[in-house]
This record gives sequence, structure tokens and C-alpha cells, in this order.
Amino acid sequence: MVIDTHAHLTSDLMLPHLSEVLQRAMDAGVEKIVNICTDVKSLQEGIALEKTCPWVYTTAATTPHDVETEGEGFFPVVERAALEQRLVALGETGLDYFYKHSDKRVQQQFLSRYFSLAKKAKLPLVFHCREAFGDLFSMADEQYKALPALLHCFTGSLQEAKEVLDRGWLISLSGILTFKKSENLREVAKYVPLESLVIETDSPYLAPQSQRGKSNEPAFVIEIAKTLASIKGINLDEVARVTTDNAKRFFSFSKQE
Repeated sequence: MVIDTHAHLTSDLMLPHLSEVLQRAMDAGVEKIVNICTDVKSLQEGIALEKTCPWVYTTAATTPHDVETEGEGFFPVVERAALEQRLVALGETGLDYFYKHSDKRVQQQFLSRYFSLAKKAKLPLVFHCREAFGDLFSMADEQYKALPALLHCFTGSLQEAKEVLDRGWLISLSGILTFKKSENLREVAKYVPLESLVIETDSPYLAPQSQRGKSNEPAFVIEIAKTLASIKGINLDEVARVTTDNAKRFFSFSKQE
């Protein structure tokens, strides 16, 4: 049994086929799915989904891409859900200086707000970070020191991975790990202790190598687990057991059970 720690189940792209997607996930041995909600509609749908699928858990935040357009309106909704203990984490939040869809200063302002909310609600943070690790680390060291976080869909360098580990955070590996040109990421995966790793699909995005061109879904997380087992020279059962244990420790599943 494995846990998909990051899937956008209630996004508009997945909702029309959600029942089939969830059945395939169960058939594949996915024990739990963490559903990432990034706007009011996906959060409303996510909270409703938990009532019929108690093995699906909810996080929420505005992505750094969208903070200029949606951040102000969504933040109080997330805050209320967090303080009512409807969430297992806050995220994905963070910084993205690669796409530059939102001004850097606005991204930083909202990241600071999510730091404060995480401390207030006693929830861990799920980070999105691309080409912004320096600012993420410095802001966290000042505002979120020694508190739990997870780097979603990690594609950084080995040095950046070491800095993540120095802060006691987890690293999450996605289908990018399986891509033919991801040798550098596989070196990172080889270096990082299994006890600091979790796995994710980021569905419906980033389908693993064998499913390229298709819409990604939680059932495909098994391919990521198999690739990680091969990289580390261990069996699949060990990868499944340890990454599942890591996810259960990180997320506040017990609040919902």
C-alpha cells in the first residue's frame, strides 16, 4: 500500500472522471490520497469528497502562480478551513521565479501569511518552489524555523536537497523521476535517505514515463515507487512501507480519523 501525497483530485480536469480514477487507485493499492485544493471550488468539492471517500484528505492554499489573481479572496476561506481542522496541511504555497505568473513580492507576502497561518493552526506546509530556493530558505529560517514542511515535486539540485534535509523537511518525488532526461533528479533520489522521502503524482499533471501523453492519476504512483526502489537497490515493499510511514507522520491524518 502506498500514499499519493499530492493530487489535484477536485480540479476541473479530474472531477468529470473522478469515480473511475479513485477506483483505479484502490485497485492499484493506493491507501490514501492527499487532495490539493487551490481555489474555492476545488476546496468545497474536496471537503464534500471526504464524506464519501474517507481515505482522501484535503490541503489548501493558493499556488504562487495565482496569488495575484486569487490569493486575497481564497486566503480567508483556507484560514477558516484550517482553524476548523478540516485540513491535513496548508499548500501548495511557496515561490516560483521560473514562470513569473505573479510578482515576486506578492508571492513572498502570501508565503509569509501561510507561515503565520500554519503556526496558528498547527499544520505542516507543502511547498512549491522553482528557481527560488534561496528566498524560500531565508524566509523560512526567519519566519518558520524548525517547523514541518514538504517540498512537493522536487526538481532542485543536490545542494538544494541537502539544504532541505538540513531543515528537517521532507522531499516529495513525482513522475519526473521516471523521465529519461532526469538523471540529476535520480542522483538526488539516490542520495536522500528513504526516511526523508515521500512520493506523489501531482495528478492530472506529470504522468510517469510509461504513461506520457495521458492524464496522470494516483494509480500511477506505483511506477514512481518502483523507480525509486530501483534507484536505491531495495525492494518495492520497503519503499512503500517507509514512504507511507513518512507521509502518515507528516500529515495530520489522525485529526480526520
